[in-house]
Amino acid sequence: MLSADRQTHRRIFIQAWRKARQSEPLEPLERQIVEILQRHPEYQGLLETEDATLDKDFLPQQGETNPFLHLGLHLAILEQISIDQPAGIRQGYLDLAQGLGDAHQAEHRIMECLANALWRLQHDQGPFDEGDYLACIAAAKSRKHP
Repeated sequence: MLSADRQTHRRIFIQAWRKARQSEPLEPLERQIVEILQRHPEYQGLLETEDATLDKDFLPQQGETNPFLHLGLHLAILEQISIDQPAGIRQGYLDLAQGLGDAHQAEHRIMECLANALWRLQHDQGPFDEGDYLACIAAAKSRKHP
């Protein structure tokens, strides 16, 4: 699966995108990465500049989004949905996607909930609160976004 080492982790995304551009066969994880990247053209160029991207720090305080974190959260959410873990996330996703009329936007709303849950987990150093996470997803349809 994905590595805890930053450069190795990033190379997985870079390699998947390179293989897709060169019409090489893709492994199932690479196929998922490419599908996500096709919905994120803003990250594609970054993955084509491996040397500049492998060691780059993406600083939120400078308004930068870490594309590898963003793509990784997409993968995590898709995995959660596929195995329905935590129990109920698949239905929450389906309801959200139907209500928004856009599966990708539903993933982004869930991503906000997951990022908040992970921040609380790290900040409070307690267990992951599945109930709060699922409640956040249920409430995501009614939240206003630009």
